[in-house]
Amino acid sequence: MRSKMLRGTLKATGALLFLVMTLSGCSTLVEKSAHVLEGSAFKEKVLGVYREQPKQGIRVSLMREKGGEEFLAITSDAVPNLRIRGTLPNLSEIMNLSTGGSFQLDSLYFLSPNLTGWNEFTLGLSGGGIFTVTGTGATLHLDMPVIKVSVTAGKIRRDNNRISGDQAFTALRNRQERISALTEWMHTENAQGEFKDQDAFDKYWKPILLPELVSHRKRPPDWSKENAVWVIADDVKWNTAYTRARFPEELHKVRDSGTLLRDWEEALSWIYFDYEWDALIASLNKDITLIKVK
Repeated sequence: MRSKMLRGTLKATGALLFLVMTLSGCSTLVEKSAHVLEGSAFKEKVLGVYREQPKQGIRVSLMREKGGEEFLAITSDAVPNLRIRGTLPNLSEIMNLSTGGSFQLDSLYFLSPNLTGWNEFTLGLSGGGIFTVTGTGATLHLDMPVIKVSVTAGKIRRDNNRISGDQAFTALRNRQERISALTEWMHTENAQGEFKDQDAFDKYWKPILLPELVSHRKRPPDWSKENAVWVIADDVKWNTAYTRARFPEELHKVRDSGTLLRDWEEALSWIYFDYEWDALIASLNKDITLIKVK
């Protein structure tokens, strides 16, 4: 009885986190909620916050860890629960209007919630930019290519199961590889153009990726039962003929095994984030005017 009650409580928590993220786009609330549950909240002090002007969603925060190390954090309303981290230039550098303070990016943190838990991970980054303070304002500019490396740490929550350490590291790194392969293919296939949000992304791609789970009228024209070869995985009959006709070879087993379905259900926001990564970085490859708000 107690186990069932605990499972229900965790599902409700996951659903709340997911609802907050998708409906309000409030990354701070979701991130802090997860950190309170994981016991890692309140380890950082905010030294200052600068927000893009006119208000477009980019924020630069100057932070100090509990141990004393200071760093620069970049967040965006366009990709909730994402934080890009870099070194913090010293005060004399960032206040030099002719040169600004150069910084190096080292990692990004991302929280991908779903109805029964979340994926929480850190990716290594390479790249850098210039941050300059001008009175009550500032400017930000990324001046070199920003490249994602591999997962360096993370945790997973599934119902009442908390996964960490090597098990989480391996699962998250494998998921990252699958998601990267998927979004790379998506970019070659997309005839829709840009997506205004995650809901539009889901509405367009789910019938293509998982047509067995949508109504017949929503399925793509090239999905057909004629000459289909079926395989059952995760209680779903997958049309393997469609898989081989539509997807690259590296995604065949991923779709037919039900793994793609699990990725879509457990990490849709991660897939959307990975798909939009180049657009996000492109939005930072310019002089961004900021104003101090804290």
